[in-house]
Amino acid sequence: MQVKTPDIGVDKATVAEILVKIGDQISENDSLILLESDKASVEVPSTASGVVKSILVNQGDEVTEGTALIELESETNQSNEAASKQQEPVQTEQAPKSATSETSEKAVTQPTASTSSGATTVVEVQVPDIGVEKATVAELLVKVGDEISENDSLILLESDKASVEVPSPVAGTVESLAVKEGDNVKEGVLLLKVKTQAATEQTTKQTAIANENSAAQPNETTTTAVEDEVDTQETVSSGEQEISVPDLGVDKATVSEILVQVGDHVDEQQSLCVVESDKASVEVPSSISGVVKAIHVSVGQEVKQGIALATIEGEAKAAPQAKAQKTAPAAQAQSAKTQSTVTEASKATTVDSASASKLSQAQEAENAKVYAGPAVRKLARELGVILAQVKASGEHGRLMKEDIYAHVKQRMTAPVPTNATSAVSVASGLPALPDFTAFGGGEIKTMTRLQQVSVPQLSLNNFIPQVTQFDLADITELEAWRGELKDGFKKQGVSLTILAFIAKAVAYLLKEEPYFAGHLADDQKSVLLRNEIHMGIAVATPDGLTVPVLRNPDQKSIKQIAVELGELSQKARDKKLSPKDLQGANFTITSLGSIGGTAFTPLVNWPQVAILGISPATMQPVWNGKDFDPRLMLPLSMSYDHRVINGADAARFTNKLTKLLKDIRTLLI
Repeated sequence: MQVKTPDIGVDKATVAEILVKIGDQISENDSLILLESDKASVEVPSTASGVVKSILVNQGDEVTEGTALIELESETNQSNEAASKQQEPVQTEQAPKSATSETSEKAVTQPTASTSSGATTVVEVQVPDIGVEKATVAELLVKVGDEISENDSLILLESDKASVEVPSPVAGTVESLAVKEGDNVKEGVLLLKVKTQAATEQTTKQTAIANENSAAQPNETTTTAVEDEVDTQETVSSGEQEISVPDLGVDKATVSEILVQVGDHVDEQQSLCVVESDKASVEVPSSISGVVKAIHVSVGQEVKQGIALATIEGEAKAAPQAKAQKTAPAAQAQSAKTQSTVTEASKATTVDSASASKLSQAQEAENAKVYAGPAVRKLARELGVILAQVKASGEHGRLMKEDIYAHVKQRMTAPVPTNATSAVSVASGLPALPDFTAFGGGEIKTMTRLQQVSVPQLSLNNFIPQVTQFDLADITELEAWRGELKDGFKKQGVSLTILAFIAKAVAYLLKEEPYFAGHLADDQKSVLLRNEIHMGIAVATPDGLTVPVLRNPDQKSIKQIAVELGELSQKARDKKLSPKDLQGANFTITSLGSIGGTAFTPLVNWPQVAILGISPATMQPVWNGKDFDPRLMLPLSMSYDHRVINGADAARFTNKLTKLLKDIRTLLI
């Protein structure tokens, strides 16, 4: 079955984060994918229990209602497959038993099947002592079915102090995961289980060779040859290989520098040459260690993807070799297969300890501040990438390998200014930033995902001719009444804020002044007047500003409004807002609370035509005709779309609001 994008209250949203991996076991309502719009972040839950079969979208994709996101395999299908798999080894075990009961000679010819189905051990990997009471599972670095080696990183744990990658104590296959991303764990908690093979593949092969030779020529000469095969070692050559031009992100490039000569010894990932396009320069690394036998290009030559650059005779670590290869054809074939396997394994596990660094000490220090794993850092060093300049796509701002590749490709294809002072247009329509290197430089800090997705929505404000109307409301009596009610509300678990009274008063006014809750029609000649009042309430969160919607405040009591405001604010801070919590607003209130300030100009949130800003109330002297009275005055700042709202109408609206707040009893008349 497929999990699809639900109704999220907007035309489209961006896949900000994929919260599961293929093979993950999930329950109904577990969060699968984080979607973000210009309004808020929404986690899409699973509609059923099962196993993640495939992920149909990528981070950064734009999706709409009904887009397929995840394909699940239901628990019923999973159980049937598991049952069929359990039956297979039973049949395999029965075969050797019947063979053994016939003759001892046939038993000798079946050692491979017996060894390969040998005993396995399941090792439980637990949270080690990480120096804190608890930590959060930030990232699962493996999935069920993965083959891992000893000390491979399995899970990334994060506390408020640091990030720690938990290594595997053994080599084997990931059998099951006991935690998911976001879980809180502490020392001793089970993370996953690893299934290890009791007998190694090499031992199995050697045993098979020995038994085959014994069956073919059961004499002392053959036995000696097999022993020599195990004990004798000599260097294995991986042969000559051609290094070709990789995908540079452009159709063609020019060889600007050759960094090696014929006869040079090079390490894996050591740079061979520099190729340049009109966009950037890239160093092409060697894929193997060895000796340069030939160079096929020259400086100034134009090349493209797939063109041969150099030929390198590779070398590998020592591997088993047979001295007596004429003893038996079966032994010769098995020896060749063993040699090939060892050669490939040696190539795959070669550690690049002598790779030349392409970054300065200052750049390396800058890289050290970035959240990235060892493999990503190694890749960045090889490609000469400064990690601080790369946009991260992983959870909690973690850099992934894909981010490095995307950065390099973008750098190769990005337009280059004709001179240092030319102003290149950027997404905002403004000129590119000048170079501040001569003035101390600077540091790039990535905005939160919520801030990033808000940029296009806020940019729409550039097309709205808006004006801000300022006023002061005397809330002395209103605040005194709130103070009398506050304790009683608190005992009921309700926080009664001045915002609840303001929302009720504004909703009352919007029924009288419907244009302030309307929308400018697409033809620019008419106004869409709404039948209901749905009020956006701006809430500040650590990730940025989000605007959940208060439904029909004109039909609710102040107590009901206070309760819902508390619930919406908490859900916004916990990132638990549903799509319906964010849609349909036709007026917005934004409050600075007690932060400070005297007034501000809030931005109209298109397609709305008005927004009310509330600044902190202060005690001020107010002339009563005879003397000055101390009064609690609340600053109001209402911005409006001047195409729909006239200045006189805006002044009248705020004036009515001040009177309502001065004597809230007016609402009852």
